Amino acid sequence: MINHQATQIMALIRSSKIVNIGGRPVLVPNPRQPATSRTYSIQIALAFAAIYLVWGSTYLAIRYAVETIPPLVTAGIRHSVAGAIMLAWAWARGFRPTRANWISGIVVGALFFLIGHGTLHWAEQYVGSGLAALLIATEPMFILVLAWSMGQQKISRLSALGLGLGVLGVALLTRAELTVKGSSLLALLAVLTGSLSWSAGVLISPKLKLPSDALGRTALPTICGAVMLLAAAGLTGEFHATHWASISLKSILGLAYLIVFGSVVAFTAYTWLLQRCPPALVATHTYANPVVAVFLGWLLASEPLTMRVVLASLAILAAIVLIRRGERTVAPREVFPASAEATSVEATSARECA
Repeated sequence: MINHQATQIMALIRSSKIVNIGGRPVLVPNPRQPATSRTYSIQIALAFAAIYLVWGSTYLAIRYAVETIPPLVTAGIRHSVAGAIMLAWAWARGFRPTRANWISGIVVGALFFLIGHGTLHWAEQYVGSGLAALLIATEPMFILVLAWSMGQQKISRLSALGLGLGVLGVALLTRAELTVKGSSLLALLAVLTGSLSWSAGVLISPKLKLPSDALGRTALPTICGAVMLLAAAGLTGEFHATHWASISLKSILGLAYLIVFGSVVAFTAYTWLLQRCPPALVATHTYANPVVAVFLGWLLASEPLTMRVVLASLAILAAIVLIRRGERTVAPREVFPASAEATSVEATSARECA
């Protein structure tokens, strides 16, 4: 019997179905046929297209949605539906949140969605979607400064240069608004406040008892943030001020797009990519999203695309590249667990996916 098994194993080795590694036979899966390989490549390309293009287009969808739907109501409905879908999905897969998970979800939900998304939705009543996207792109800069102030990160020369370029880009974007009195300047400050709040959430979330399940880890803060957004909408009188019969088709379609494509479709593609590609590669969507948002705002909403906006865009994108490269040259202090890189990427991307 033993000799027969040995003969079978040697036959498999000769047929390349088993390889001999270190004296131990290892089963080799059947190689993909060319058609299967092409299908896999297409799936990868479509998934990246989703997180590059769909998430970049959500800023314009927000602008359309808040034209006739109050901003906190828009954000509250968006995240209620998207969060419920993701929680039901995770629940069907066996996810069961604990009390500690819910408490952590409340903290992260307040930072990410109540403040982070609430300010963004409100601000897009007064500033262009492309401008808002470029200001949101300052998150890596806020994360670096906050991590440095908390003793979690050193700032390298490359990162310092990136911070300088980022400040220059923001200054170029806001220069024309500094002389404007009224909501426009407040809206710019609101977007930056939201970016700061989101950055704080990214740094705090690895220390909280969030679920280990990736879908549940996004669903709980989304649901908690949605409840707080709806409560804030009620306290500020937005529900009373909403003229439901006057909501335009454009706003309805914008809200539906945010829920279906911005949250469910793009998030599914994102989590699928994280299982197959390095987190640093998946995180490259942070470079593409502002460019897509500025282009779509100019193409579809007649938002101005001036030389000032182009230069500011280049400065902010260069700042992101320098900061990310600078982070690789400095060994971070042992504060987060080994999985912090993937967790940080997921948290940073949740702004677009939820």
